[in-house]
Amino acid sequence: METLALLLIALAGLAYGLVSGALAKSIITGPMVFTAVGYLLHRAGLLHIEGVEEGVKLLAEATLVVVLFADAVRIDLRGLRRDHNLPFRMLVFGLPLGILLGTVVAMVLWPGVSLWQAAVLSAILVPTDAALGQAVVTMKAVPVRLRQALNVESGLNDGIALPFVLVAASVASEHATGSAEWLRFGLLQLSLGPLAGVLVGFFGGRMVDHAVGKRWCTEDFEGIVLLALPIIAYLLAVLIGGNGFLASFVAGMVFRGVARDRCHPVVTFVENEGQLLILATFVLFGALMLPELGLIADPRIWLYAVLSLTVIRLSAIGLSLIGSGLGGPSVLFLGWFGPRGLASILYVLLVLRSYDVSNAHQINQVVIATVLLSIVAHGVTAVPAAKALGRAAGRWREQQPECHALREVPEMPTR
Repeated sequence: METLALLLIALAGLAYGLVSGALAKSIITGPMVFTAVGYLLHRAGLLHIEGVEEGVKLLAEATLVVVLFADAVRIDLRGLRRDHNLPFRMLVFGLPLGILLGTVVAMVLWPGVSLWQAAVLSAILVPTDAALGQAVVTMKAVPVRLRQALNVESGLNDGIALPFVLVAASVASEHATGSAEWLRFGLLQLSLGPLAGVLVGFFGGRMVDHAVGKRWCTEDFEGIVLLALPIIAYLLAVLIGGNGFLASFVAGMVFRGVARDRCHPVVTFVENEGQLLILATFVLFGALMLPELGLIADPRIWLYAVLSLTVIRLSAIGLSLIGSGLGGPSVLFLGWFGPRGLASILYVLLVLRSYDVSNAHQINQVVIATVLLSIVAHGVTAVPAAKALGRAAGRWREQQPECHALREVPEMPTR
C-alpha cells in the first residue's frame, strides 16, 4: 500500500510539474494540490503515517531552514537599506501586536483558557509563509517595496516568534523557571541566532566565492555546498543557544552581500529540489493533520481561524503602518498576505511533543483549521491581487510621475 501511495505522489508531482507554468498564473497552487493529495491518499487508506510526528517535524524544520535562506538571498540589500521602514514596522510593532490581539481574542472565545495558553496559540499563528502566496513576492507587477517587505517579514518573523512560543508554552505547562530566565532565554535566542547567521554567511560566502573563482568547486557540487550553509547556520545557532531559523535567514542575507555572484545557484536549487521539500511537507500535512478536522465540533475553532487571518492580522499590520505613508490598498495588501504554513505546522508539533499544555489538542485543531483556510484563501487570491495591485500602481505612476511615493513602483527611479 505504501509503495502505491508513493507512486501516486510521484505521479501527482509529475502531473503538477508538467503544467506548473500555466498553474503559476492561476488560482491553483502547489500547497493546495499536494495537501489534497495527502488527504485523499489517507482517506483511501493508502497512506498510513501514524506515529511519525517526529519525522514530519524534522521535514518541516529542514524545509523551513532551506526556504528561509533562499528567501533571504533573493532580497535586494540596497533596496532594503533604502526601504527598511516597512518590514521594521511590521516586525517590531506588528508582530507583538498580532500576538497580543490573538491572545485577547482567544481568551474572549474560550473564557476558561489562561493567559499563557491563549498566548501559545496566538504566537504559533503569528509567523507567515510566503510559499503559500508565492506570486505576491515573485510577480514583478507587485511594487518592489511591498515584495521586499513581505519577503523580509516572512523570513524573520518565524525566528522572532519562536521564543514567544517556547516561553508561553513553558509557562502554560508549568515548566517556567522565573521571569529572569525567560528574559535571558529570549535575549539569547534573538542575539546569538543572528550572530551565528552573520558568521556563517560571511565566512561561508567568502569561502564559496573563493573556491568557485579558483574552480576548486565543480558546478555540480555548488548547489550542495550552498545547501550546507543554512544547515550549518541553524545547527551552530542551536548549539550556542540561539535561534536557528533567524540564523539561517540572516546567513542568507549576509551571503548575498558577500558573494553576490554566487546567489543564482541558491535560488535555482530551492526553486527546483527545494520545492520537493515544501510539497512533501504539505502532503504529510494533508495526510497526518488534516483528518483532525473531522473531529472539530467547536465552531469557535473555525471562527478563531477566520479572525486570525483577517481581523487580527489586518489590525496588527494596519496599526504598525500608521504614519508610513502607504495608501490604503497597499496596507490592505500587506495585511492580507500573511499566510500561515510551515512555521505554524512546525511549532504546533513542537508544542505537542515537548510541552504538557492542557489545551494542546484544541491548539492543534485551531492551527490545522487556520493553515487549511490560508492554503485556500491566500492561494486563490495571490495572483489576482498581485495583478490588481500592479495595475493600480501603473495608473498611479501615470497620474503622479513626480511623486516621491512612487518608490513603490517597480523600475521607477527614486528621488
